[in-house]
Amino acid sequence: MRTARLRTVHPALWAGWAAFAAGAVLCVIGWYGVSGERYAERQLPYLASCTIPGAALLVAGAVLFAHGRSVLATARVEELYALLVAAGTADAEESAQLAAAPVAVSGDLLMVPGGTLWHRADCPLVAGKAEAVPVDSKLVANGELSPCPICEPAEADD
Repeated sequence: MRTARLRTVHPALWAGWAAFAAGAVLCVIGWYGVSGERYAERQLPYLASCTIPGAALLVAGAVLFAHGRSVLATARVEELYALLVAAGTADAEESAQLAAAPVAVSGDLLMVPGGTLWHRADCPLVAGKAEAVPVDSKLVANGELSPCPICEPAEADD
């Protein structure tokens, strides 16, 4: 697993770490050289040759590291998007198959006492429920029961 992870690391991350490490080493060498000299004119060569380039490498390393992380994050987002699109097409195919097949086709109509909908007998909302009873035509005529939006028993009457 570790080798697979190392392959996905962007080269800018490695370059950022290398520049950061080189900058830190140069800053330490510059500090050591400056601290050993008493006079400012003898400290300037250490500042010019080690400390300033070291600080520049630290900044460059930070920029490269930030860029590498953003590239890595972008690659991860693109991978997740590709997975989402692939899953979306599979879901679209599955939902198209489900939409083509009717949910319920039975001619018998049932209701649940105290409910507000009437269903076909094979509707998934009432199938297998012992409390489901045949529809009372008076409740439908009075408008107290509405057709189920899942099994759509009103289409059977048309």
